Amino acid sequence: MVEVTAGTDLVPGTLTVVASRMRGRSSMTIDDFAANVEAIVTNVEQVIQGKRDTVTMAVLCMLAEGHLLIEDVPGTGKTSLAKALAASLGGKWNRIQFTPDLLPSDVTGVTVFSRATSSFEFRPGGIFANVVLGDEINRASPKTQSALLEAMEERTVTVDATSYVLPSPFMVIATQNPVEHEGTYPLPEAQLDRFLLKIGVGYPSRAAEIDMLSAHAGSDPMANVEPVLTTDDIEAMIDLCRTVHMAPSLKGYIVDLAAATRRHPALALGMSPRACLSLQRAGRARAASLGRQYVVPDDLKALAEPVLEHRLVLTAEANLAGSKCGDVLAQCLAGILVPTTRT
Repeated sequence: MVEVTAGTDLVPGTLTVVASRMRGRSSMTIDDFAANVEAIVTNVEQVIQGKRDTVTMAVLCMLAEGHLLIEDVPGTGKTSLAKALAASLGGKWNRIQFTPDLLPSDVTGVTVFSRATSSFEFRPGGIFANVVLGDEINRASPKTQSALLEAMEERTVTVDATSYVLPSPFMVIATQNPVEHEGTYPLPEAQLDRFLLKIGVGYPSRAAEIDMLSAHAGSDPMANVEPVLTTDDIEAMIDLCRTVHMAPSLKGYIVDLAAATRRHPALALGMSPRACLSLQRAGRARAASLGRQYVVPDDLKALAEPVLEHRLVLTAEANLAGSKCGDVLAQCLAGILVPTTRT
């Protein structure tokens, strides 16, 4: 298998440019990190009013090197949130509208014969961007959905036995509608596990909805959303996230939580090892966004539901009894001793 880095030209001076960028990354402080998160959230709030916590979760997902699944009823701003976040980052972003007739090659790209060069050329698909918005992902066929799996996990795309590396940073923001299931294909557990966070937008408060009516009355708020950071800034923030300290007791807390979900009688499928890693990455991103260089138990508890709930599968008996994954997760959290400085 041949591996090609998309968009990389090996020309003289490349190593010098890379080195200078790395020096710029190393100069970022934890205070810079928190200020940058605030700048992105404020920028997105021009479009999404009254949903600061939701916007913050989306930003943390990106900084934790994860992918985001937004599920809610129509008209609550799922697509607007994704578009505003992508427009705030300064990199390239693409939107793929998932429909039943969408082909895997429309996502990954295709190799075609060029008469001008008498050779085969690769034409990249919509997945080649820093931020990819997959709108109504559950309306595409399973074959097309599976085309995202390698891209989301490996950050590469393989076409005709050639592997192409996706741009960095890379994030998939997918939306889906929990109602109107006619003609839809539910995401399999293997693909749900690839999403770091699953969140909803929800209806705005009365005051926020009034502000929305005023903001959207004269013009499109998206026109005012300008990039506030560059892709180099985002990569520097991601590098900083990796250095945030997590005590061994907190790592044990995550493992104990995973074990509790795996043996809970109401769950047919508990936390995977990937889920443990996801909770750790998300906890580090949250800690850094609050100006801390270390993770505390509250970081993990605050992120447990959006990181873990969509990965859990109830047993048939629990489904019939009306149990919810969120309730079972709360039971597991309540049954584990929270680490303290003394433990």
